[in-house]
Amino acid sequence: MAPPTLRQRRRAAATQEILDAAERHLTEHGPAALSLRAVARSLDMTVQALYHYFPSRDALVTVLITRAYDDLADAVRAAVDSPTRDADLPGLVVAAEGYRRWAVAHPERFQLLYGTPLRDYAAPADGPTTQATRRMSAIFERELFAGFTAAQLAAARVPALSPALRAHLERLPHYGQGYLPAPATALLLGAWGHLHGLVVLEVFGHTSFLGEQQDDVFRMAMRHLLEDLHRRITPA
Repeated sequence: MAPPTLRQRRRAAATQEILDAAERHLTEHGPAALSLRAVARSLDMTVQALYHYFPSRDALVTVLITRAYDDLADAVRAAVDSPTRDADLPGLVVAAEGYRRWAVAHPERFQLLYGTPLRDYAAPADGPTTQATRRMSAIFERELFAGFTAAQLAAARVPALSPALRAHLERLPHYGQGYLPAPATALLLGAWGHLHGLVVLEVFGHTSFLGEQQDDVFRMAMRHLLEDLHRRITPA
């Protein structure tokens, strides 16, 4: 491939500057206050000049969400792959703690991903935001079900699934283990809800009464979650 031209390099640098300014504005004022006008003002640009790089607020938001998901997935991956991680700690717990640390350290970006939806914004169908979430999904699927066969996962003990729900779960895409039987997908969704719910409570300040014990409480909850889930899967 030919090296980028001077014009392309300048455009890339300007785009990066705009994104950095947007993320600073997001951190200072929260997702709801994000606008092209505010970002342009912080860079001493006109909105019309900003349109040359991002034709709409939605285009800017899509890139910001994608970057946040990528950074979150990188943090989870780094936690799992760390050479200094506790070898006795299950991979799912390590991944969950990496997820939690990023969310607590970047509450405004976490709110952009999982807080109140931005008015009139809709992510592009199967676009970059979807691609970014798949990286993280693959990590959690692998750490949750590593070592189990498809037959074991299909026989997992879960509450009875209605035919309609089973059919829907069978059609959902997966990115870690490949195909997942419906019972395993049901377990995955339940585990995700539990994990994510605890992180949301902490990010929004609802578990501050636990003080410094939040680390221990979260680790205990993730251990119990994993143990309960694995008890539902018959050993080989």
